[in-house]
Amino acid sequence: MQHPEQKNTSPQPCDALVIGGGPAGSCAATLLAQKGWRVVMLEKAVHPRFHIGESLLPLNMPILERLGVLEKVREVGLLKLGADFPADDGSFNVFDFGRTLRESPKFAFQVKREEFDQVLFEHARESGVDARDGLGVDRVDFADDGQITVHAGDHTWQPRYLLDASGRDTFLGGKLKLKRKNAKHASAAVFSHYRGATHREGRHAGNVSIYRHAHGWAWLIPLRDGSTSVGVVCQPEYLKTRRGDIETFMLQTVETIPEMAWRMQGAERIAPVHVTGNYTYECTRMHGRHWTLMGDAYSFVDPMFSSGVFLAMHSAEKSAEMVDAILQQPAREAQLQRKLQREFDAGLDEFKWFIYRFTSPTMKSLFSNPRDFLGIERAVVSMLAGDVFDARPVLRRLRLFRALYALTALGMAPSAWRDWRRRRRQVAVEMREETLQG
Repeated sequence: MQHPEQKNTSPQPCDALVIGGGPAGSCAATLLAQKGWRVVMLEKAVHPRFHIGESLLPLNMPILERLGVLEKVREVGLLKLGADFPADDGSFNVFDFGRTLRESPKFAFQVKREEFDQVLFEHARESGVDARDGLGVDRVDFADDGQITVHAGDHTWQPRYLLDASGRDTFLGGKLKLKRKNAKHASAAVFSHYRGATHREGRHAGNVSIYRHAHGWAWLIPLRDGSTSVGVVCQPEYLKTRRGDIETFMLQTVETIPEMAWRMQGAERIAPVHVTGNYTYECTRMHGRHWTLMGDAYSFVDPMFSSGVFLAMHSAEKSAEMVDAILQQPAREAQLQRKLQREFDAGLDEFKWFIYRFTSPTMKSLFSNPRDFLGIERAVVSMLAGDVFDARPVLRRLRLFRALYALTALGMAPSAWRDWRRRRRQVAVEMREETLQG
């Protein structure tokens, strides 16, 4: 942590300033510093700090390798070889990362985010970034000539380009009134860490396990120290029915999922219980004059397929490439910004399509009985691995999956229709309860 010793009276110039020192911020800052640019990164909290979202995807691995931090992450991570979902017969189906449609890494890691984020932050500092934690941004001013001024404590900077990686705080999204509720999806979540939960064995020991319940879905994520991240995601109107404390509500929901309840027998909570409501949102645009939103500062859907950290770091890597080009050729800024938003939105939409429908009876049937007809199952595994950007063979088969989904929905039309109406109703439910952000 760095503390200013005296007040700076004049703005300090830099090439790029990054708001936020999470995975997106550290990734973009490191890559720009490695290219020789003067980069400042400001994180309001002090590392290590708690954060949810412990499950990485295989397509995170090449990014970590390009950052030069893969081996450091391996030291704090638990090997993850797949994800498992309930089967109709009471067992579980594993979507193994070794069975992707295209060649890609066959593994990922489960990480404690306080360790993972600190590794990335310190690596950024070692790479030449002026990285400061415990120093939050107070204000950003935009001049008519395009000059940006960032105020943080007693410091002031004037970057040539500003990157917002402030996560769910959405610093610029809030300031510029860009943030809005997702019109198609609404969820609330309750989560914590436990010691003593039962993990899978053998090859599946590092799996993220995804379960369904009557009002949403739930997760179990094993961690390297033997603890487990446990979360229940539910419709906002269901969360509003709770009586009593929030942990009791979460465990009562877990009790409705027989295998998950068995795996949680005797488990002891070792962290605070957090709740967040109506967390699905998006910003109306990604860019402006000399600024860009990255990761959760731009859009957040649902952690269902563990896509959050990957999408944040992918957007950060592509943003760093874009800013590098803009700093060299300022006249190309608008063109490069449009290209990045178009390509990122296309990949994000692939995750959104599955997330919006995951708790439906149609998707439950398809995930409980996977078949690799025409490579469709391997394409779904590829999507779960993060292979949705510049991935035409995968996307073609995901379109076949959508057709299969439509045909299956027709065969169970009454229940599919009821589920669709129920999901649409949730968007209008207001859920203000929040323990992660004020």
